[in-house]
Amino acid sequence: MAVLAAAQLLDELMGRHRNTNPNEKIKKPNWEDPEYCKYYMVKFCPHDLFVNTRADLGACPKVHDDEVKDLFEKADFSYKKSQYIEEFLRFCRHMINDVERKIQKGKQRLELMNSRPEGPPMTQAQTEKNQEQVSLLSEKITALMQEAEEAGTCGNVEQAQGLMKLCDRLKEEKDQLLKQQENSHWSMTAELAAAQEKQMEVCPVCGAFLIVGDAQQRIDDHLSGKQHVGYFKLRQAYEEMVASREKEQQEKEKRRREDREKERERSTRGGGLGSDRRDRERMERDRERDRDKDKDKDSVREKDRHRDQRRDRDKEREKERSDRDRERDRDRDRKHRRRSPHERSRRRSRDRR
Repeated sequence: MAVLAAAQLLDELMGRHRNTNPNEKIKKPNWEDPEYCKYYMVKFCPHDLFVNTRADLGACPKVHDDEVKDLFEKADFSYKKSQYIEEFLRFCRHMINDVERKIQKGKQRLELMNSRPEGPPMTQAQTEKNQEQVSLLSEKITALMQEAEEAGTCGNVEQAQGLMKLCDRLKEEKDQLLKQQENSHWSMTAELAAAQEKQMEVCPVCGAFLIVGDAQQRIDDHLSGKQHVGYFKLRQAYEEMVASREKEQQEKEKRRREDREKERERSTRGGGLGSDRRDRERMERDRERDRDKDKDKDSVREKDRHRDQRRDRDKEREKERSDRDRERDRDRDRKHRRRSPHERSRRRSRDRR
């Protein structure tokens, strides 16, 4: 703790880069680095509010740097910056909830002290006897619970249930004795407070007990105390930031409503022109759609025409090929008929040989 305080003092006197070598490049601070305290950059660090008080949070493990805080405040609003603000508000809300529970318990305690006790306070002998009975009942309850557990382990369910019922009755008797002892304690406290004729109240800020009508000097000392000032600063900062955020949300919603109203008025004033323009746009889209359909039909017809042309060319080629084959057959027949009878007879005689 002392070393950390000395290091912070040296940083304030000599700067953060006091241990940097002359030739070493100095790193520029960045508020997004995790070493810097988010709460200190947003508003203040709650760890600094309650030093050496009952609500002391200890030393903050992060670095508090005014230069980095200025960079954070000058930076444009972003999602990361909003996260830092939300974390600060969440931490403040947690601390405020804790002190509110403390205040509620203090008020309940005062109400119990100021209420009329059910009976007269117990004497010292009665208190000692009551404590002996409570101790004896506790021993009996422990022994019976052990016996019930053993009976249940052995399978004696009815015996175990009977022992547990007996334990419940002894517990009720023990609770009644404890309640009598507690009522006697608060009765004695109330009598003591009445004897002193001092009425107490709970501070609505920090939860401390105050004496009603106490000297002004003591009241001023409490109001200027570190714990009271710390909780007051915490509450004030939280309420201001929440109110500012709600105001921004309301302004945004108001601007959004005004923009919608203006847009509605423009559409109302130019209703005829707007409808004509929409009709023209719709007709243009329809014409464009019809042109696309015509293009598709033309492309289909063009494909069919090319396919028919290819089919016709194939038929022509097939016909020409058939004509050539028939012409070749006719030529062969004519040549055969032109041969002389002498040649045919010579061929037949040759074939006989």
